[in-house]
Amino acid sequence: MEIKEVNSNKTDFMEILLVGDEEVSMINRYLEQSTIFALYDNDILTSICAVMEIDAETVEIKNLATYPQYRNKGYASALLDFVFDRYKKDFKAVILGTGENEKTLRFYKKRGFVETRRIKNFFTDNYSHPIFENGKQLVDMIYLKKIIKK
Repeated sequence: MEIKEVNSNKTDFMEILLVGDEEVSMINRYLEQSTIFALYDNDILTSICAVMEIDAETVEIKNLATYPQYRNKGYASALLDFVFDRYKKDFKAVILGTGENEKTLRFYKKRGFVETRRIKNFFTDNYSHPIFENGKQLVDMIYLKKIIKK
């Protein structure tokens, strides 16, 4: 596995970013201000993570996506570990927002994230079409936080 930082031509990664966030206009809100990390296995792009500095203590994962055929192989976990290690020297916490999908929430909570707040109707108010995961429509955005610096 190799993780590469992407600093230019970020829109070249739109296809995989759309796996984690279904609307180009939403991705464009954070893409240029984010640092992109692309995970390759044997030169094949499997996963991507977009991280944005929020303030002096916090970074936010704006997008963490793995192509469906590469899921459940540890790529997203490896990217999270990389992000935690990369930012723990200068930042106290990592936050992220996700939909109310039990599988996704379990994944993040297993890695030390805790729920901090909800934004009611985020997905219905901000997306041009209904977003479904595991057959359930996403409505509220659930924010999670992990402390990375003691």
